[in-house]
Amino acid sequence: MRFFEMITFTVRVRTVAQALARIEKALAAPEVGGELMGCWASEIGQLNQIALLRGYADEVQRQAERERFLLGGEAFGINEFITDLRIENYSLFPFLKPLSAGKLGPFYEMRVYDLVSAGLQPTLDGWAKAIEARTAEQYSPVYAAFYATDGALPRYLHIWPWATLEQRLEVRTQAVMDGVWPPENSGPQLCDMRSTIYLPAGFSPLQ
Repeated sequence: MRFFEMITFTVRVRTVAQALARIEKALAAPEVGGELMGCWASEIGQLNQIALLRGYADEVQRQAERERFLLGGEAFGINEFITDLRIENYSLFPFLKPLSAGKLGPFYEMRVYDLVSAGLQPTLDGWAKAIEARTAEQYSPVYAAFYATDGALPRYLHIWPWATLEQRLEVRTQAVMDGVWPPENSGPQLCDMRSTIYLPAGFSPLQ
């Protein structure tokens, strides 16, 4: 599976729990397409956001579900809560495979990097060389990394699970000290960087 979709809902203050309950119910409907990979609510960064990641076997299936979602107008039953809605298409880095569902967190860091216009291939090359060392047992796993295929381009998303925020700081610091991260030649490709910490919804396959 290489084709993914991230839907990010921003909802009104104090409606996140209600929205998640409705999303869970709506996703169980037989007409809903895609494979649910994870669903999270933001905890650190921009608040009142819900991120929903789904995977698809091919672009035809992804587009069919997009049309169903948009034309149906139901937005998983949370229209009354939504203040902003963003849908993004992503392709998996070709040398990565997402981790299997399970208890990997509970903290999930989603990092989005905007790149210079020619920066995607050098970024992929650097990651391909560095990711095995960076995800060795003494450091931490990456859930997956994806490059965007729509919107402001080029950019990419990488998702890191953490058992604690202390672990995040320790591992990131150690990886830099050991010289295994960041990837070679990655700095010159970067224009902007954003990071948000999320916690999983109760029904999320990734916990």
